Amino acid sequence: MQEVITSLLLGGSALFAAAAMAFFGIGIYNNVFERFVSEVAEESAGGMRGIGSVAIRKMGALNRQYIMWPGYEAKMRKSLIKAGDPSGYKPEDIMALQEVGAFFGLIGGLILANGLGLNLAWSLVMALFGMFYPQIWVSDQVKKRHLLISRALPYNLDLLTLSVEAGLDFTGALAKVVEKGKAGPLKEELALVLKQLKMGKTREEALKAMIVRVDLPPLTTFVTALIQADKMGTSLGKVLRIQSTQMRIDRTQRAEKLAGEAPVKMLFPLIACIFPTVFMVLFGPIVFQFMFGNVGG
Repeated sequence: MQEVITSLLLGGSALFAAAAMAFFGIGIYNNVFERFVSEVAEESAGGMRGIGSVAIRKMGALNRQYIMWPGYEAKMRKSLIKAGDPSGYKPEDIMALQEVGAFFGLIGGLILANGLGLNLAWSLVMALFGMFYPQIWVSDQVKKRHLLISRALPYNLDLLTLSVEAGLDFTGALAKVVEKGKAGPLKEELALVLKQLKMGKTREEALKAMIVRVDLPPLTTFVTALIQADKMGTSLGKVLRIQSTQMRIDRTQRAEKLAGEAPVKMLFPLIACIFPTVFMVLFGPIVFQFMFGNVGG
């Protein structure tokens, strides 16, 4: 009888344990997994990229809650703003990407060190590279965006100058530039300035905000001249014409400088790649004939 009672108790305990695990699994599915799947479905990329994106957001939320420090956040937020908020990343997301990069860099370094018989210190080098690569990527995005803005600035400045000289005020001329200008980061920034002007900000506040967001010297010089002209009451059309002319002169000088640097930059490829090939083609048969010419005889 006692054995039967013991068996019933053990069976009941196992049943209750199984029921508890089942309810726990259902709760995890409803509150975590199902929400994760819905977030992945909402991601525009979908698939594995969607899963990776949601995972990075989750890790970023944990970073913000536990290990984010103000200095890193301020510096990375400024860089992301200058880069145009690529992929909608936040500072904590970049930190999560650094953590993932360090982990996979370490794993890849260990595999390479084991396969090639290298020192294990190379795995630490790979981990450091993986950790800093997201920051390098953000800096590269900033450079690309600055290049696009620099190339689009002369055309948009000419269009703004012509609009002002045709009789439009600054807001109307800016709206014309946003309407007719080429798509790109500069058009997006000018559209944001126009939106801020319509919302009630002064011209100086909107333009200074653009300076902070972009942080590009040619654009800063141009916007500063506009602000000074607005303060001193100088003719806006005249200032724009002067700035447009000066910008084209600077662009020509920069092109001449790059053209002058081209021969120096070509020197290393010539010495390292082209000259050895030429020497092999010219003197290879002579050396071969000198070393092996008498073998057949």
